[in-house]
Amino acid sequence: MIRPFVHTLANGLRVVCVEMPHLHAAELAVYLKVGGRNDPPGKEGLSHFLEHTLFRGTRHFGSSLEIESAFEAIGGAPNAATDAESTCYYSRIHPAHVRRGMEIFASMLLHPLLEGIDIEKRIIAEEAREDLNERGQEINPDTISSRLLWPRHPLGKPTIGTLKSIAGMCRADLEAHLRKYYVPTAAVLVVAGPVRSHEVFAAAMETFGQWQGAAMPAAMPVTRWHDEPQVRFVRDSDSQMSLQLAFLGISRGDERFMAQRLLRRLLAGGGSSRLHLRLREQLGIVYSVEGAIGAYDETGCLSIDLSTAPETLVQAVEVTLDETARLVEQPVPETELERICQSYIFDLEYSRDSAYEMGGRYGWGELMQVVRSIEEDQQEARAVTAADLRELAKTLFMPANLRLVAVGPWNRTIKARTVELVERYASRLKAAGTPQ
Repeated sequence: MIRPFVHTLANGLRVVCVEMPHLHAAELAVYLKVGGRNDPPGKEGLSHFLEHTLFRGTRHFGSSLEIESAFEAIGGAPNAATDAESTCYYSRIHPAHVRRGMEIFASMLLHPLLEGIDIEKRIIAEEAREDLNERGQEINPDTISSRLLWPRHPLGKPTIGTLKSIAGMCRADLEAHLRKYYVPTAAVLVVAGPVRSHEVFAAAMETFGQWQGAAMPAAMPVTRWHDEPQVRFVRDSDSQMSLQLAFLGISRGDERFMAQRLLRRLLAGGGSSRLHLRLREQLGIVYSVEGAIGAYDETGCLSIDLSTAPETLVQAVEVTLDETARLVEQPVPETELERICQSYIFDLEYSRDSAYEMGGRYGWGELMQVVRSIEEDQQEARAVTAADLRELAKTLFMPANLRLVAVGPWNRTIKARTVELVERYASRLKAAGTPQ
């Protein structure tokens, strides 16, 4: 059984060590509880911009090349990611050089030069343009759905920002954000691999022990704005339609979260999933269909994504809504539930071989206060019943939670027929006794 060792430094930094002696590489990461939802109004993308800028050099490593070279010397390749509620800096490193890896990350977080801002503006603006059409309209279904799910809230804004907000970034913005949110009490340092906990804790104290900062401010709470399904069509010159059906869901700490994981797998989690079988194997109108879960402090979503030809979009919507309605109306057969559950349990077993996954499980989990062992997840998955899935489906898939986004070369007929399908879906579930 893999278990994390946790130690909190005097400054409030939580240090997690996951001893995995059977491996040959270690994973080092620093998680911070700051992301897109913490960006000030008009400064959307600031958390992401700061993440980029920290790679531009520090007091001890004068450029991005020096940072990269320092990591390469210990077998690493540094990277980072910013999402709605967290930022993570991470690298695989040789287990003999964990302390050196901590030194480099500590220099980046505590002593950045915050230079190269104009260059980063150009780089990030190019990244942002990938989500715009030729008229400058947003065409990323995730971003459009988020705006419909959480209107007038930072969770509904693009984590990368907008061209306008990116252009307006300045050094003072970065300094203020760094000072306000990069604080040890809202951070977790994690090392997973063939390492010893007492050595990791000692190295963390030596490299991060002087980190100081006040408690970070609370994030803006979520308010529900819509009580009816929302449909949004955006025109793009692509040859296919990109379709996302997102359902307003539950928070990461909800006791029904495991049932939601299994619902995602049942709908669009692999070759035996319902939507894969119907849309690809039986109808041949998609290449793939994917399901995803977004989970935040007090809210979340379950989304289904696919691409199809314009002439088959309506059929794809009809099939997808039929499957979500069936989950409300009928219990999942025991054989299907057992297959989905066992597949998930095996995936959990496989994760024992990945320092990256264990670092995320226990590092990110510690940050978000949702630490769970593999064994606990497996036990809970086995305990989920068909009745549990159906009860959650009745809440999750009610029409008021639906946000449908279609991007591509649509016409008025396609849009009208899609809207009609959504209205029929609402009527169908109303007849089934589902709350509207």
